Amino acid sequence: MRPPPWLGSGTRGRDLTLAGASLAGGLVLWALGWQPQIRPHPEVPPALYLPPLLAMCVAVGLRRVAPRTSLAVGTGALVVDTALGGSLGTILIYTQVLYDACVYGPPRLWRWLLRVTIGLSLVGAVVGVLIFDQWRGVAVGVPVVLAGLLPVLTGVSVRQYRDQAAAERARAEQTARLVELDRWQAVSAERARMARELHDLVANHLSAVAIHATAVLSVKGLDRGQVESALRVIRESSVQGLAEMRQMIELLREPGSGGGRAPGAGGGALPEAVTARLAEADRLVERIRAAGLAVRVRTDGTPGPLPVGVDLAAYRIVQESLTNALKHGAGEAELTIAYRPAEVVLTVENPVRRGGAGLPGAGAGLIGMRERATLLAGRFSAGPHDGRWQVRAALPTREDG
Repeated sequence: MRPPPWLGSGTRGRDLTLAGASLAGGLVLWALGWQPQIRPHPEVPPALYLPPLLAMCVAVGLRRVAPRTSLAVGTGALVVDTALGGSLGTILIYTQVLYDACVYGPPRLWRWLLRVTIGLSLVGAVVGVLIFDQWRGVAVGVPVVLAGLLPVLTGVSVRQYRDQAAAERARAEQTARLVELDRWQAVSAERARMARELHDLVANHLSAVAIHATAVLSVKGLDRGQVESALRVIRESSVQGLAEMRQMIELLREPGSGGGRAPGAGGGALPEAVTARLAEADRLVERIRAAGLAVRVRTDGTPGPLPVGVDLAAYRIVQESLTNALKHGAGEAELTIAYRPAEVVLTVENPVRRGGAGLPGAGAGLIGMRERATLLAGRFSAGPHDGRWQVRAALPTREDG
């Protein structure tokens, strides 16, 4: 059976109940005549032992709310009771007061009690030997050990066990908070990564679509060949964007979730999404040229295999830089890919369109490129350079780079 709530651990009701039980036990011992215990005083009325007993029970009731006051009241009651001759009930209840002072009091209190009880035990043993002039006099210190030192040692052991349990709980709570923080950071990092990928997949292709759609709508007198050329670029950019979006969605899904490829425009199947790697930059440049940007490509060094993360980041940085040049530049751009022993350096330069006219953007392109380079411990810069806009990214190709 579970105790009622008012008798739960750490409640005031439990303290008062323990004080009442101590008083009842002390009254039983008092009624049986278990006093005096230390010195016989036949002339002392038995009723005089009741006030120290009652004060000792009050000290038990104060054990949690005021440990120092409880110890002071209990020690005073023990001194008075000992002066009267000593009663067994009061002495036994005092052991509870000592125990509670060590468990619930401040650390300085139990350290002080431990030193005092050890000292009193030694003094009692030495005095007993001096008085009886034999080693059996050590037994004089035994009552002090039983009524003083043992309760203190028990209280100290329980106190240390509780402190250790509290420290373990605090450590477990801290670990749980760290796990939650790590989970939150992982979610935030994944959200940022997905935002970069979605921006590169959607914004770049839609920019080409928007540019050619704007040209068709704004320029009057276009012949059928020019309109078809613009629509062809719009279709290719749309199909490519859908293909890359589908590829990303399939990567995010659980394996085996299935889902066939949807048909593309014109009833045919969509082509396989182009693998996002720097070796496919030529196809990217061709699409950008078809969209209306004159791109000159220069390669320094010998192309070689790149780490997967570097390959993807390099492709996306080139894609975003050329798209920005298409939207905000003056119709031409220069792409330089330099393969070096420990890194690959990407440089895109283009003249800036006068008046700042161009398609609106969310401003996430530069942020995404910088994040990609930073995650790979690379370097990134973007800004005016010799009257042109320059984007430069250096990505390490070695793990120790």
